[in-house]
Amino acid sequence: MYRRLARPLLFRLDAEDAHHLTLGGLEAASKLPGWPALARAVSSLAPALGQTVFGQPFASPVGLAAGLDKNAVAVPAFAALGFGFLEVGTVTPLAQPGNERPRLFRLTEDEALINRMGFNNAGAEALHTRLAALSRQPTPVWVNIGKNKDTPNEEAAGDYLKCVHALQDVADAFVINVSSPNTPGLRALQAADGLSELVRQVLDGVEASRVRSLRRPPVLVKLAPDLHPADFEASVGAVLDAGAHGLIVSNTTLGRDGLFSERAGETGGLSGRPLTQKSTALIREAYRLTGGRLPIVGVGGIFSPADAYAKLRAGASLLELYSALIYEGPGLVGRLNRGLADLLARDGVKNVAGIVGVDAR
Repeated sequence: MYRRLARPLLFRLDAEDAHHLTLGGLEAASKLPGWPALARAVSSLAPALGQTVFGQPFASPVGLAAGLDKNAVAVPAFAALGFGFLEVGTVTPLAQPGNERPRLFRLTEDEALINRMGFNNAGAEALHTRLAALSRQPTPVWVNIGKNKDTPNEEAAGDYLKCVHALQDVADAFVINVSSPNTPGLRALQAADGLSELVRQVLDGVEASRVRSLRRPPVLVKLAPDLHPADFEASVGAVLDAGAHGLIVSNTTLGRDGLFSERAGETGGLSGRPLTQKSTALIREAYRLTGGRLPIVGVGGIFSPADAYAKLRAGASLLELYSALIYEGPGLVGRLNRGLADLLARDGVKNVAGIVGVDAR
């Protein structure tokens, strides 16, 4: 129904206008007391999909990627679709408008998006207010944290720490975003030496805030897919050595190989179908580099159960979606959950954790 009716109408609108319209509808639905319970009943999850990662239970490995619900306005609605966890943000200490519009583009022929949003968000204080109001939300909510655009890189750690201090009592995990291509200079923070120190400072900040918040959320690092193989290896090693709890592989790419859309020349990060194979290969490499010691969240071009299964087999313990939701609609979450359960049953695997990394060993 989404592909036949809703998508043609939404795709007549500017991509960002369609995003705001859809998110506004989900925000309104989140305020209806009966709707989330009904949607969750419709999207019941197979026990085989449940696992414990970072000491936290996940009913499904399928999560929502950062960027779609930056300010956590529709958490109950997204949770009710069958997601096992949700990542909100990127949030910065202070609110900022992001880059000038237009800044979000559909590449329909490629089933892809290009965005140059620039960390537009309402700031850490506003995000805390929204998440604090969801104290009974059962689905884990992760917070993707970044630095404000006008904060120089040598002071970036201070911005990440401000987000940690402001949000630790409401975040189930923190994701250090050093890989967005849309904040000038941000990707330089992925360099191994600086990244190791940044991760250590964030971990120290989490530990220092633990007494006040009584929480110690895991800290993950999100890497770009455009690093030279040697640099990728060094960055993964730095994350591991610094003591981070997990990796997200990968963010959007600046690459444009093999695209057909006339929008391919737009500046920004590319996501969607063109990243399917590339991100899976990077997950496999990250799993090998870490020896399976560090949980990996796989993201990039997951449009089908087969795509999701391949990333799990490559080494991802959890998965995230964004662009595919734009093309396939909210029903994709349920299709992935059902399809993954069927694939596990086909292969005689009792639990999703049993296939993680089998193609990378």
